[in-house]
Amino acid sequence: MERGDRAGARTKARTWPTRAATRAGARAPFGVSWGAGLWPAAAETLRDWARAEAGPGRLLPFVPVAFGAGIALYFAADHEPVAWVASLAAAVFGVAAFLLRRNRAFPLAVLITAFAAGFAVIALKAQRIAHPVLAKPVQAATLKGFVETREERERTDRFVLRVTEMDTAGRAPALPRVRLSVRKGTAPAVGSFVSLKARLLPPLSPLRPGAYDFGRDLYFQGIAASGFALGAVITQDPPAAGGWRLRYAATMQGMRDAIDARIRLALDGDQRSIATALITGRRDAISTPVNDAMFVSGLGHVLSISGYHMAVVAGVVFFAVRAALALIPALTVTFPIKKAAAAAALAAAAFYLLLSGAEVATQRSFLMTAVVLIAVMVDRRAITFRTLAIAALVVLLIAPESLVHPSFQMSFAATLGLVALVQIGMPGLFATADSSTTARAALWGGREIAMLALASLVAGLATTPYAAYHFHRVTPYGVIANLLAMPVVSAMVMPAGLLGLAAMPFGLDGVFWRIMEIGIDWMIVVSLWVAALPGAIGRIAAFGSGPLLLASLGVVLLGLLRTPLRYAGLALLGLSTGWALLTPQPEILIAGDGRQVALRGPDGRLRLMQSGGDQFRIRQWLAADADSRAADAPSLRDGVSCDADGCVAALADGGLVALSFRADGVADDCARATLVIALAQPPPDCAARLISAELLKSSGALALRRNEGADGGFVTVAVRPKGLDRPWSPAPADVPQESPGSAPTQRTPPRPAPVDATPAAPDQHDED
Repeated sequence: MERGDRAGARTKARTWPTRAATRAGARAPFGVSWGAGLWPAAAETLRDWARAEAGPGRLLPFVPVAFGAGIALYFAADHEPVAWVASLAAAVFGVAAFLLRRNRAFPLAVLITAFAAGFAVIALKAQRIAHPVLAKPVQAATLKGFVETREERERTDRFVLRVTEMDTAGRAPALPRVRLSVRKGTAPAVGSFVSLKARLLPPLSPLRPGAYDFGRDLYFQGIAASGFALGAVITQDPPAAGGWRLRYAATMQGMRDAIDARIRLALDGDQRSIATALITGRRDAISTPVNDAMFVSGLGHVLSISGYHMAVVAGVVFFAVRAALALIPALTVTFPIKKAAAAAALAAAAFYLLLSGAEVATQRSFLMTAVVLIAVMVDRRAITFRTLAIAALVVLLIAPESLVHPSFQMSFAATLGLVALVQIGMPGLFATADSSTTARAALWGGREIAMLALASLVAGLATTPYAAYHFHRVTPYGVIANLLAMPVVSAMVMPAGLLGLAAMPFGLDGVFWRIMEIGIDWMIVVSLWVAALPGAIGRIAAFGSGPLLLASLGVVLLGLLRTPLRYAGLALLGLSTGWALLTPQPEILIAGDGRQVALRGPDGRLRLMQSGGDQFRIRQWLAADADSRAADAPSLRDGVSCDADGCVAALADGGLVALSFRADGVADDCARATLVIALAQPPPDCAARLISAELLKSSGALALRRNEGADGGFVTVAVRPKGLDRPWSPAPADVPQESPGSAPTQRTPPRPAPVDATPAAPDQHDED
């Protein structure tokens, strides 16, 4: 909406109540005049605001919102939609919108069409990439194929293999891609053809109901299994060419490796890892303490190449080229140096996009930057909601599955907040052209500090719902960390990195990496200091997708609307916060293999019974419970007793939960416990509520909470509820007859606690 529209909306808002209502009030008694004039006037004001919001140019920013809502509906389906039916529905709605283009219902028709189109696009992509998913572990598989990507991690390396030959003795279908872990420093080069033996595991399903679905991510990447290389990885001559995509990936990976090798000559440790992350996007080798401190302090966004990095790269190149061209007097008069500088900045941003791996946040950043620079070249206004809307639509068309990824959600929420801040206008405390020289000098630093603080605050608030939902934490000191670190990153770290890239061909890059190291040292010091402050980790217990959707609607309304209707977004954010905080937490969590069980003890904290040591799962469970304890904390075993047959622990109400390892211990547990998780064959007449290993194979991980009714049973939520059948989580063929419902349980006196003896832990895989 243009300035005239905003002024008109404000003028209409100020005329409430209307003159007609005022005249009616003058003729009526006090109480009657108030009642007669209030509601008609309020309704008229609301209509004025609605008309202002529906003005010319106000529809486009809501189109990607409706498009994304259609994608979200696809992921909420119980089984795979029919793609051609979804496409036909979108086409019908599109024709209807075209026919209604001169009707008042046209905006609604466009939004419905966008909604249907989003659903159809993701359904078509899922059909296009459809591939089998490994259902059961394969202990030894012989694989041959091309290496597509390679990652360096803190303890191991990892690569994705595009499989051309696979031998598993007929126990698994042919898989398109697998992701394998190897010893650190032994991952093969991207583009090479290798053969190896590997242990393959199904993609990791959610670790608890409502948790993030890693298997869904892998499915849309075309990865059907993960696992470990057994023995050496042998490089061979390929039987055929790998294709242009593989050659491009190998070229870019070789460039990243060359840059990392040059940085490695000057830096080491976390400084080298962070410098590489900022230049090439490879951030997996950063040590865990520093990585955690960066995210706890609110500086984690620096490690993910996004809008800030793209803006710095484009900005540095733009001003450098413009300043260089301005040194030639003839060009300043006859040549549009500003447009030439914008073109050079666009080329630099495109190269940075390719070099950094083109993740979702980087794609969005490049598209936003490209639209801004193109607007400069055609003399148009750049930073608008239309720019953001176009970027969102392009990203969702290319990768619709990115909608459910935290990177997409947080990136666009932060950008929406910042664009809204620009559209509303920065505070008027800054110096203007009419200010005196003394005033401009006095306020010079205040402008930059205030802008940085305000931008950090707005971006942090906009991303809070998504950080709380996905990572179960917020960053209360994020503004402090950004104020201390970001000026150094902007003025020293990123410019030095760009100069290092430019100086590499001449062998003069070492000094720039060392300058970069000074700034990175400061950033690490700030992140560790802020992360150590009292209350730095704002832990939030897990909540469902309902509060997140309500909060997302609140962020959209607060950011996109221009009239006072925007404050409805604040009301929705308040409701979503209350809903999230009041979400009941489960009393019992059961892993998908049944080997780990967490239950809430009398003190309200989780206790752990296990036959295995999957530390990643325990960390995720504790984080979702807003529990600060480490995965190996001794207090997790308080009140838990184990022997060779199993483990037993008491709930807050005194009822026992038993984890039975052997068949001869299940009968005793059935007679005395409230709930039994049986890894062995249970007796047919078990009196307790029974969770069998066969049931867990079909349902996945379970979360149980007490039924508030009089029967005293459990309400159970499963990762794979009955009827769910999606390509990344197919329904098992042999579903057991029993179902984890909320049937009442029989209470019997508990058995005496056995002696503490934790059983030996079998090997577990870590998908962190």
